[in-house]
Amino acid sequence: MNTFADWLNTAFAGFDRAILEGMHSAAEACGRILTPAAEFLTLIGEKGILFFIIAAVLLCFPKTRRAGVCVFGAVCCGALITNICLKDAVARIRPLEASEVFADFAHFINAPAESEYSFPSGHATAAMAGVTALCLTRKEKYIPVVGYIYVVLLAASRNYLMAHYPTDVIAGIIVGAFSAVTAFFITKLIFAVLEKYRDKKFFAFILDFDVRNLFRRTE
Repeated sequence: MNTFADWLNTAFAGFDRAILEGMHSAAEACGRILTPAAEFLTLIGEKGILFFIIAAVLLCFPKTRRAGVCVFGAVCCGALITNICLKDAVARIRPLEASEVFADFAHFINAPAESEYSFPSGHATAAMAGVTALCLTRKEKYIPVVGYIYVVLLAASRNYLMAHYPTDVIAGIIVGAFSAVTAFFITKLIFAVLEKYRDKKFFAFILDFDVRNLFRRTE
C-alpha cells in the first residue's frame, strides 16, 4: 500500500467507518435479506457488461448509434483509468481484507471474496460512465432518474458487501463522470468527421447501417 492509500485510510477513516458500520447495522436489522439484492447489483455491474450490452444494441440503429459509441467509449475510458492506471498505482487494500472488524461484517452477510485492489471502485466507475453517457446523448426524461438511482444503489451495494470503502465508490463516480464527458466530446468529433465525408461509401455505411434491414432482405 503506498503513501496515497495510507493518506486515504487516515484522512477518511471516520467517514468510511461510519458508513460501513451503518451498512452492517442495516444488514443486522434486515436479517441479511439485502445480501441477494447487493450480490445481484454487483453481478449485473461486473466489468461494465450491462452497459456494453446497451451500447451494442444502440449501435445497431442509426438514430441511437451516437449514444452507443458514447456509452462504449465512456465505459472503456473509465476502465482504462480505474483498472489499468489507478488501482495498481494506489494499491489500497479492500476493507474486508484490511480490518478484522470489516472482515467480520463481510462474514456476517456471507459476502463473496474479492480480488484486485480497492480504489477506485470499478463497478461505480462503469455505472456512472454508462449512465452519464446516456444522459448526454439521449433526451428521454426517465434516463437520469432511473440511471442515477441505479448508480446510487450499486455504489451502496459495494459498501454493503464490504468490497469497497465509501471513498472508493465516490472516486469511481467521479472517474465515471469524467470518462463520460470525455467520451461525449470524442463522439462528437467522430461523428463530425463521419458527416463531413458522408459521400464516401464507408462513412455513409457507418452512419446509415440499420440492423433491421438485414431482416427485411430475408423476408
